[in-house]
Amino acid sequence: MGDYLKEYTRWKEKEGLDADVKEALLKMESNDDEKKMWFSSDISFGTAGLRGIMTAGTNAMNVYTVGRATQGMADLINSIGKADRGVAISYDCRNNSERFAKVSAEVLAANGVKAYIFESLRPTPVLSFALRELNCIAGINITASHNPSKYNGYKAYWEDGAQLASEEAKIVAEYMSKTDIFDDVKRIDFDTAVKNGKIVIIGKEIDEKYLEKVKEQAIYPELFGKVADSLKIVYTPLHGTGRVLVPEVLKQCGLKHLYTVDSQMEPNGNFPGTPNPNPEFPEVFEEGIKLAEDVKSDLIIATDPDADRVGIMVRKKDGTFTTLTGNQVGSLLLDYIITAYREKGIKLENPYAVKTIVSTELATKICKENGVKIHNVLTGFKFIGEVIKNYEAKGYGDFMLGFEESYGYLKGTYARDKDAVVATMLICEMAAYYMQKNMTLYGALVALYEKYGYYFEGVKSIHMEGLDGKEKMNAFMENLRTNPPKELGGVKVISVRDYRSGVITDVETGKTEPTGLPSSNVLYFVNENEDVVIVRPSGTEPKLKLYFLVNGETEEKANMALAACKETMQSYL
Repeated sequence: MGDYLKEYTRWKEKEGLDADVKEALLKMESNDDEKKMWFSSDISFGTAGLRGIMTAGTNAMNVYTVGRATQGMADLINSIGKADRGVAISYDCRNNSERFAKVSAEVLAANGVKAYIFESLRPTPVLSFALRELNCIAGINITASHNPSKYNGYKAYWEDGAQLASEEAKIVAEYMSKTDIFDDVKRIDFDTAVKNGKIVIIGKEIDEKYLEKVKEQAIYPELFGKVADSLKIVYTPLHGTGRVLVPEVLKQCGLKHLYTVDSQMEPNGNFPGTPNPNPEFPEVFEEGIKLAEDVKSDLIIATDPDADRVGIMVRKKDGTFTTLTGNQVGSLLLDYIITAYREKGIKLENPYAVKTIVSTELATKICKENGVKIHNVLTGFKFIGEVIKNYEAKGYGDFMLGFEESYGYLKGTYARDKDAVVATMLICEMAAYYMQKNMTLYGALVALYEKYGYYFEGVKSIHMEGLDGKEKMNAFMENLRTNPPKELGGVKVISVRDYRSGVITDVETGKTEPTGLPSSNVLYFVNENEDVVIVRPSGTEPKLKLYFLVNGETEEKANMALAACKETMQSYL
């Protein structure tokens, strides 16, 4: 009998097994492929923590894999003698999120590590803020962000408020590998631990402090009052955690006309009507568009279930709505923040912005022409957090904005993860700013392109699910390393960056230099027109991602470059 069958049998015969897990085991009893899928390996604990489908098995999200991960966290914390500082825990609207959060608190308490847990669901950035505010050594957030309803996840944070660095994540993974999923995980009854003070419930006092920090990031807060009668915003939390704090911060800023999509306001882990609750997808705005047409709003805002990402739709000249990409919103925010500080006469010392390597080069152009230093980091907001941390350690630098193309933004250093609450406030403030100039956000975007050039982006995802999905992705990346493209869109490739080996190679001369970034399985190709194609496996989902960053003097030329680069890469697929 294979090892996966032995493990399946051990789970099936385990007394007192969780009812949901027991039911899932029975459903896969006659399906050998499912047993192999869920029991032939352990769900990996990486720098993003855990993320997977909720079912029975060592390679899935359930109370036992969550318990083992938390045991690993507790072992790390106890090994450095920081148990008294405690761990902050939050969770989102997903099925089992509250349950997994409570299991995490039970395991920590049983290991002598103080646990702080929110009384109800909260946005991800509130967790990042809370653990800093409470001086915790770590944080745990139960969420699968914008994934479909069958997924859940476990994000682990460290004392700076950012997700675990690779060093700590590696130690947790090592502890987990030595931990039997049933016999070695300590747990204590939740209510008993609360009575004994080993688990502390966090209430609204943290929310109030958090919202004060968010409001401090406004540059032109008085604009809300000036356009209060005419600025209309439609908002949906997509059944998630933004439902309370996003409307609250806008109300406190003075916005009078906020219209919420009632059918999507209540928390629901099944996401009815929005099976993919991701603000990148135009279909999640369907209900919002109906409401916007009724109330005559030019702007619709959607936050994802854990409220760390935000997407918007804006009205074009012809009256129809269009989605703005994360790159477009990030560029608009960056330009607005720079402009607003300059207009108000606020002088910044050593201003800097941070973006990921897969995010638009329009941000680079904006920063270059405005005397702002820009940092490029690997995908993952924790790397943006690391740049902030390094500046703070040196005691200088004014952080202006951090963003990534996947709809994540942060202004301010009160948190170290992307924050849809502050981003929503700033987007509304920016809309008010342009309204005073008789411009919509779509008009502002057109003006931005006319000023700096047309920078267009595209993303292609290739799903590789199944038992051999990881092997397929690795094979594709190795083939690309061995046989890199000689041209992109008919234009010669001049530079290749391999972030795994940490080397940038000049194709013409063969000269090399270091990337200066941590090792990551990413390939980055640049042609003579400074068009870029980036290829990397997703860190959270079974798919390969291709990013296209192109530019042109006109909209037509930029579109042609984008289409041509996509055609080049299609030959590799």
